[in-house]
Amino acid sequence: MMNRRNKTELTRDVIMNVARELLVEKGYANVSMRQIANEIRCSHGAIYYHFKNKAELFYALVEEHFLLLEQKMNDVMEEPSKQSEKLRKLLLGFIQFGLDYQSHYEIMFLIKDEEVLHFLNQSPSETYQKFAHHVAELSEKQLSVREVWAIFLSLHGFVTHYLRHIIGFKEVEEMAAFHVEMLMKWTKKA
Repeated sequence: MMNRRNKTELTRDVIMNVARELLVEKGYANVSMRQIANEIRCSHGAIYYHFKNKAELFYALVEEHFLLLEQKMNDVMEEPSKQSEKLRKLLLGFIQFGLDYQSHYEIMFLIKDEEVLHFLNQSPSETYQKFAHHVAELSEKQLSVREVWAIFLSLHGFVTHYLRHIIGFKEVEEMAAFHVEMLMKWTKKA
């Protein structure tokens, strides 16, 4: 157990990293603050110093992950590239994020538990709106909401197909590039 002197070593990041892995492995309902503490080898009271409950910890993870995805989108949008190249990088970047940060992606998009559903409404909606806006803005033709949603679902399907079956994006980079090229055809003027 961690004593008071070592309390500063127990950071939010340490807790969040351990919690992320446990949540993905066991599911939200099957993970307790005590289990997280046992994994870290500290008292569960020490975790409550940083998070008042499991829902707050989960919310912190979700927020952190969506901010990371948004930053990756912002980086692409700030590049001085042509519109079509930015769109390609945006779509490919989504796949790369999902496959390089698999446990993050699972928490963001795949954990469905009644207790945390309200945490999964605001951040995903805001990030999806930004993603949709960028896709529509960078597309050669005017896309319908359904077309933008179909592009998102296609990217999501690609990521979830490979989750836990590969170590990272590099393993399927060629196939991901092909997939994005197919999606790019939807965005071009006829």
